[in-house]
Amino acid sequence: MWKFGWLLALSVMMVGLLPSCKEKRGELKRIWYNGSYNRDFNDLNKVHLEAARKIGIEPVASREEAEHASKKMVEVRTNEYYEVEELTHSIPFLVPEAAELLEDIGRNFQDSLRNLNASLYKIKVTSVTRTVADVKSLRKRNTNSSLNSAHQYGTTFDVSWARYTKVDEEDTLNIDRDRLKMVLAMVLRDLRRADRCYVKHERRQGCFHITARE
Repeated sequence: MWKFGWLLALSVMMVGLLPSCKEKRGELKRIWYNGSYNRDFNDLNKVHLEAARKIGIEPVASREEAEHASKKMVEVRTNEYYEVEELTHSIPFLVPEAAELLEDIGRNFQDSLRNLNASLYKIKVTSVTRTVADVKSLRKRNTNSSLNSAHQYGTTFDVSWARYTKVDEEDTLNIDRDRLKMVLAMVLRDLRRADRCYVKHERRQGCFHITARE
Protein backbone atom coordinates (compact mmCIF):
# COMPACT_ATOMS: atom_id res chain seq x y z
CA MET A 1 0.00 0.00 0.00
CA TRP A 2 2.84 2.36 0.87
CA LYS A 3 4.41 1.63 -2.54
CA PHE A 4 1.20 2.66 -4.29
CA GLY A 5 1.05 5.91 -2.30
CA TRP A 6 4.68 6.68 -3.11
CA LEU A 7 4.14 6.10 -6.84
CA LEU A 8 1.04 8.32 -6.81
CA ALA A 9 2.93 11.12 -5.11
CA LEU A 10 5.78 10.79 -7.63
CA SER A 11 3.32 10.95 -10.54
CA VAL A 12 1.78 14.16 -9.17
CA MET A 13 5.25 15.69 -8.83
CA MET A 14 6.16 14.77 -12.43
CA VAL A 15 2.95 16.27 -13.82
CA GLY A 16 3.75 19.48 -11.98
CA LEU A 17 7.16 19.61 -13.68
CA LEU A 18 5.78 19.16 -17.20
CA PRO A 19 5.24 22.33 -19.30
CA SER A 20 1.74 23.42 -20.19
CA CYS A 21 0.45 22.03 -23.50
CA LYS A 22 -0.42 25.57 -24.59
CA GLU A 23 2.08 28.17 -23.43
CA LYS A 24 0.74 31.60 -22.64
CA ARG A 25 1.65 34.37 -25.06
CA GLY A 26 3.79 37.14 -23.60
CA GLU A 27 2.79 40.78 -23.51
CA LEU A 28 2.34 42.37 -26.93
CA LYS A 29 5.47 44.31 -27.84
CA ARG A 30 5.36 47.79 -29.33
CA ILE A 31 4.85 47.71 -33.10
CA TRP A 32 6.39 50.67 -34.89
CA TYR A 33 7.87 51.28 -38.34
CA ASN A 34 10.70 53.76 -38.15
CA GLY A 35 10.65 54.81 -41.75
CA SER A 36 8.53 56.24 -44.57
CA TYR A 37 6.47 53.99 -46.82
CA ASN A 38 6.68 56.36 -49.78
CA ARG A 39 10.41 56.97 -49.40
CA ASP A 40 11.46 53.41 -48.55
CA PHE A 41 9.33 51.77 -51.25
CA ASN A 42 9.62 54.02 -54.27
CA ASP A 43 11.08 51.74 -56.96
CA LEU A 44 9.73 53.07 -60.26
CA ASN A 45 8.17 51.02 -63.06
CA LYS A 46 11.40 51.20 -65.11
CA VAL A 47 13.33 49.39 -62.36
CA HIS A 48 10.62 46.74 -61.97
CA LEU A 49 10.60 46.15 -65.74
CA GLU A 50 14.38 45.73 -65.96
CA ALA A 51 14.32 43.07 -63.25
CA ALA A 52 11.22 41.39 -64.70
CA ARG A 53 12.74 41.04 -68.17
CA LYS A 54 15.85 39.37 -66.76
CA ILE A 55 14.14 36.47 -65.03
CA GLY A 56 10.60 36.53 -66.38
CA ILE A 57 8.62 35.02 -69.21
CA GLU A 58 7.86 36.59 -72.55
CA PRO A 59 4.45 38.31 -72.20
CA VAL A 60 1.60 36.16 -73.49
CA ALA A 61 -1.35 37.52 -75.39
CA SER A 62 -4.13 35.64 -73.65
CA ARG A 63 -4.87 33.25 -70.79
CA GLU A 64 -5.17 30.39 -73.27
CA GLU A 65 -1.55 30.97 -74.27
CA ALA A 66 -0.30 31.23 -70.69
CA GLU A 67 0.19 27.46 -70.39
CA HIS A 68 2.73 27.70 -73.21
CA ALA A 69 4.78 30.45 -71.55
CA SER A 70 8.48 30.65 -72.43
CA LYS A 71 9.52 29.59 -68.91
CA LYS A 72 8.02 27.19 -66.40
CA MET A 73 5.55 28.84 -64.05
CA VAL A 74 4.45 27.89 -60.54
CA GLU A 75 0.80 28.07 -59.49
CA VAL A 76 0.34 30.09 -56.30
CA ARG A 77 -2.52 28.99 -54.06
CA THR A 78 -3.84 30.04 -50.68
CA ASN A 79 -1.75 28.35 -47.99
CA GLU A 80 -0.67 28.79 -44.36
CA TYR A 81 1.27 31.98 -45.14
CA TYR A 82 -0.86 33.90 -47.64
CA GLU A 83 -4.31 34.05 -49.15
CA VAL A 84 -4.88 34.56 -52.87
CA GLU A 85 -7.98 36.68 -53.37
CA GLU A 86 -10.36 36.14 -56.27
CA LEU A 87 -8.42 37.36 -59.31
CA THR A 88 -10.29 39.25 -62.01
CA HIS A 89 -7.44 40.68 -64.10
CA SER A 90 -4.61 38.22 -63.51
CA ILE A 91 -3.80 34.53 -63.25
CA PRO A 92 -2.25 32.79 -60.19
CA PHE A 93 1.10 31.83 -61.74
CA LEU A 94 4.63 33.11 -61.08
CA VAL A 95 8.14 32.17 -62.11
CA PRO A 96 9.83 30.07 -59.37
CA GLU A 97 11.92 32.97 -58.02
CA ALA A 98 8.82 35.10 -57.49
CA ALA A 99 6.81 32.23 -55.99
CA GLU A 100 9.60 31.61 -53.48
CA LEU A 101 9.78 35.32 -52.64
CA LEU A 102 6.02 35.45 -52.00
CA GLU A 103 6.19 32.50 -49.62
CA ASP A 104 9.18 34.03 -47.81
CA ILE A 105 7.25 37.28 -47.34
CA GLY A 106 4.29 35.43 -45.81
CA ARG A 107 6.50 33.26 -43.59
CA ASN A 108 8.66 36.17 -42.40
CA PHE A 109 5.52 38.20 -41.70
CA GLN A 110 4.19 35.53 -39.36
CA ASP A 111 7.60 35.02 -37.74
CA SER A 112 7.72 38.74 -37.03
CA LEU A 113 4.26 38.64 -35.47
CA ARG A 114 5.35 35.76 -33.22
CA ASN A 115 8.43 37.71 -32.11
CA LEU A 116 6.14 40.61 -31.20
CA ASN A 117 3.82 38.30 -29.22
CA ALA A 118 1.03 39.25 -31.62
CA SER A 119 -1.75 37.09 -33.02
CA LEU A 120 -1.03 35.56 -36.43
CA TYR A 121 -2.37 36.83 -39.75
CA LYS A 122 -1.97 35.91 -43.40
CA ILE A 123 -1.12 38.47 -46.06
CA LYS A 124 -3.50 38.83 -49.03
CA VAL A 125 -2.34 38.59 -52.65
CA THR A 126 -4.51 40.82 -54.83
CA SER A 127 -2.89 40.58 -58.27
CA VAL A 128 -0.40 38.23 -59.92
CA THR A 129 0.53 37.65 -63.59
CA ARG A 130 -1.35 39.54 -66.29
CA THR A 131 -1.64 38.68 -69.96
CA VAL A 132 -1.56 41.41 -72.61
CA ALA A 133 -5.34 41.12 -72.82
CA ASP A 134 -5.63 41.50 -69.02
CA VAL A 135 -3.55 44.69 -69.10
CA LYS A 136 -5.66 46.22 -71.85
CA SER A 137 -8.87 45.31 -70.02
CA LEU A 138 -7.56 46.77 -66.76
CA ARG A 139 -6.62 50.04 -68.43
CA LYS A 140 -10.25 50.55 -69.43
CA ARG A 141 -11.12 50.61 -65.71
CA ASN A 142 -7.93 52.20 -64.38
CA THR A 143 -6.26 54.74 -66.67
CA ASN A 144 -3.32 54.99 -64.26
CA SER A 145 -2.26 51.40 -64.96
CA SER A 146 0.68 50.96 -67.35
CA LEU A 147 0.47 49.17 -70.70
CA ASN A 148 4.07 48.11 -70.14
CA SER A 149 3.39 46.37 -66.83
CA ALA A 150 5.93 44.22 -64.97
CA HIS A 151 2.97 41.95 -64.12
CA GLN A 152 3.21 40.53 -67.66
CA TYR A 153 6.51 38.76 -66.94
CA GLY A 154 5.43 36.41 -64.14
CA THR A 155 7.78 38.09 -61.69
CA THR A 156 5.45 40.58 -60.07
CA PHE A 157 2.58 40.48 -57.61
CA ASP A 158 0.62 42.84 -55.37
CA VAL A 159 0.12 42.33 -51.64
CA SER A 160 -2.55 44.31 -49.83
CA TRP A 161 -1.43 46.52 -46.96
CA ALA A 162 -5.04 47.21 -46.00
CA ARG A 163 -6.52 43.69 -45.62
CA TYR A 164 -5.32 40.60 -43.76
CA THR A 165 -6.79 37.26 -42.71
CA LYS A 166 -6.59 36.23 -39.06
CA VAL A 167 -5.31 32.68 -38.64
CA ASP A 168 -7.10 31.81 -35.38
CA GLU A 169 -10.48 33.48 -35.00
CA GLU A 170 -10.65 32.29 -31.39
CA ASP A 171 -7.60 34.38 -30.55
CA THR A 172 -9.02 37.39 -28.70
CA LEU A 173 -6.06 39.65 -29.50
CA ASN A 174 -6.75 41.72 -32.59
CA ILE A 175 -4.06 43.74 -34.37
CA ASP A 176 -5.31 46.71 -36.39
CA ARG A 177 -4.36 47.09 -40.04
CA ASP A 178 -2.06 50.07 -39.44
CA ARG A 179 0.19 48.03 -37.17
CA LEU A 180 0.01 45.01 -39.47
CA LYS A 181 1.13 47.28 -42.30
CA MET A 182 4.13 48.31 -40.19
CA VAL A 183 5.13 44.68 -39.66
CA LEU A 184 4.72 43.91 -43.36
CA ALA A 185 6.80 46.98 -44.26
CA MET A 186 9.62 45.83 -41.97
CA VAL A 187 9.63 42.43 -43.68
CA LEU A 188 9.68 43.99 -47.16
CA ARG A 189 12.39 46.47 -46.24
CA ASP A 190 14.64 43.64 -45.04
CA LEU A 191 14.08 41.63 -48.25
CA ARG A 192 14.62 44.69 -50.42
CA ARG A 193 17.89 45.47 -48.62
CA ALA A 194 18.93 41.88 -49.25
CA ASP A 195 18.41 42.51 -53.00
CA ARG A 196 15.56 40.02 -53.18
CA CYS A 197 13.00 42.42 -54.65
CA TYR A 198 11.90 45.86 -55.76
CA VAL A 199 8.87 47.39 -54.03
CA LYS A 200 6.49 50.27 -54.77
CA HIS A 201 4.08 51.56 -52.13
CA GLU A 202 0.78 52.03 -53.95
CA ARG A 203 -1.35 54.39 -51.89
CA ARG A 204 -4.48 54.54 -54.02
CA GLN A 205 -4.54 50.79 -54.73
CA GLY A 206 -3.82 49.93 -51.09
CA CYS A 207 -1.03 47.49 -51.91
CA PHE A 208 2.69 46.91 -52.15
CA HIS A 209 3.72 46.27 -55.79
CA ILE A 210 6.56 43.72 -55.63
CA THR A 211 8.93 42.34 -58.27
CA ALA A 212 11.39 39.53 -57.64
CA ARG A 213 15.06 40.00 -58.50
CA GLU A 214 17.80 37.56 -59.56
